[in-house]
Amino acid sequence: MGKSFEAILPEHEAFIAKQHIFFVGSAPLSGDGHVNLSPKGHDVLRIINANEVAYLDLTGSGNETSAHLEENGRITVMFTAFEGPPMILRLYGQGRVILPDTQEWEALAPMFTMLPGARQIIAVKVHEVKTSCGFSVPFYNYEGERNTLQKWAVNKGEEGLLAYWQEKNMISMDGMPTPLGEKLSTGNL
Repeated sequence: MGKSFEAILPEHEAFIAKQHIFFVGSAPLSGDGHVNLSPKGHDVLRIINANEVAYLDLTGSGNETSAHLEENGRITVMFTAFEGPPMILRLYGQGRVILPDTQEWEALAPMFTMLPGARQIIAVKVHEVKTSCGFSVPFYNYEGERNTLQKWAVNKGEEGLLAYWQEKNMISMDGMPTPLGEKLSTGNL
């Protein structure tokens, strides 16, 4: 049922483009640390090439993925069909955090529509693509994107977002530092 590929094929790219949600999984090396699984909505994922994707990461109540990538780079991005033919597609790779005001940010940011609350870009070098059947995934109907986070970020404003990041996004729930936190602590953001 499952198949493995070394790169994102055109049919994978077409499948990814149809999905309205994807999930990001990461974990620290410590067996005591929390495994993180995070849903992502909006049109924030871009396929850079057959072995690299990136997504615009919006402000959240935590910054677990960022801390895990800083420690070990391991990441899985998963897409699943909730409409149409069943399929699950996973991208396994090494991720990195790209912060504003860096050369890499300047190179990638034009690929995205900057949404209120954008805090970083997560880039993933994909070393394996796996598909599986998805036969047990139920059907769900897409009704639209929630705009709650964007309204919240606009209401917070730039200073409010910085304060929120300092309170909630500098370290993971396991106490691991994040690249955003390190940059905030030096006052360079």
